[in-house]
Amino acid sequence: MIEIKVPVLPESVMDATVVKLYVQQGDAVDRDAPVMDLETDKIVLEVPAPETGVISEINTEVGAIVKAMEVLAVLDTSQAAKATEKKPEVTQKNEKSAMPVASPAAEKIAQENNIDLSILTGTGKGRRITKQDVVNLIGQQNIDLPETTKASGKTVLPETVAPEKASTGTSKKTEKPQHREPMSRLRQRIAQRLLQAQQEAAILTTFNEINMQAVIDARAHYKDEFEKRYGARLGFMSFFVKACAQALQNYPIANASIDGNDIIYHDYIDIGIAVSSPRGLVVPVLRDVQNSGFGDIETQILEMAQKARDGTLNLDDLTGGTFSITNGGVFGSMLSTPLLNPPQSAILGMHNISQRAMVENGEIVIRPMMYLALSYDHRLIDGRDAVQFLVSIKQDLEDPSRLLIGL
Repeated sequence: MIEIKVPVLPESVMDATVVKLYVQQGDAVDRDAPVMDLETDKIVLEVPAPETGVISEINTEVGAIVKAMEVLAVLDTSQAAKATEKKPEVTQKNEKSAMPVASPAAEKIAQENNIDLSILTGTGKGRRITKQDVVNLIGQQNIDLPETTKASGKTVLPETVAPEKASTGTSKKTEKPQHREPMSRLRQRIAQRLLQAQQEAAILTTFNEINMQAVIDARAHYKDEFEKRYGARLGFMSFFVKACAQALQNYPIANASIDGNDIIYHDYIDIGIAVSSPRGLVVPVLRDVQNSGFGDIETQILEMAQKARDGTLNLDDLTGGTFSITNGGVFGSMLSTPLLNPPQSAILGMHNISQRAMVENGEIVIRPMMYLALSYDHRLIDGRDAVQFLVSIKQDLEDPSRLLIGL
């Protein structure tokens, strides 16, 4: 008998919620097959079967709150030989009625696009439906989907709709449809941290603008050679990460944090990069960027972005961080005031690049301009340091050669 337990959680994560069960008591499972999904305030953890066998006990249920090392189920490995025999052949009848196992990312995309997962055959391990399986289905132009899949809009809970009733020749007003969904642990945690940031920090934001022409020219000149060498595209983010790392070294107070009445100065620079995922915005952390070159940074960003899209980020990818960067420009944002990511004391907000009329040497010229916003905890960082920090980033990006010589 093997006990299947909640994985060890980091200190900042107190518990997890059981969000999905893939098996029932008596089910046969292969080694590494998914048993259940747990959602923390950061990511969804998949709990696999450690060996081949039969599930003899299930000690939890969907919606239950569990803690690290708590026993979730018991696996009887003595029936490993029977496990293979117990797996029934899927007949044509139950093939259509059984809901196949899908990854959390695949379920999210299927729900958003009204895809019936029962029509898919998974290509993942144990015939599990992956995110790519759903994406491939969406990309097919003339696929014959069931009527339930073709219907648009989310399912409306029947009890929320009041039927129209006739009364003496008139009818009562039909209530507008609505539906209720429990807030995910991730969204709960985001809400909690945003409220915490506003209540516990004296947040102030300073702005500046930069001429992106030099960065655009550098990318155009080196992009092919860079991609050939590092296997990753040379993007804007690596320039900003490098500029921030240099500014944080020059102004270490922006890389510090408050702990009670103490200031903690971090002798390393770990920068969190906000990226989109099927579960919302997540902030994976790039480690020791003070020692990283452009190639290392872009490779890490590419890896983290792919893991975010696939739903495979782990807790180590999301914990820590001494400074953050968020890029609202990819969504078209012109200007915003980013909120701190506690216990960090500063965050840089990037915005979209737009062609604007600027005055240079007494003449009006058109330049690709971007607004930058630095939000910071005024309890720790003085306005002068914040302004000079942002000016340092502006200078490095308008003359990227400064990044090479460390000015």
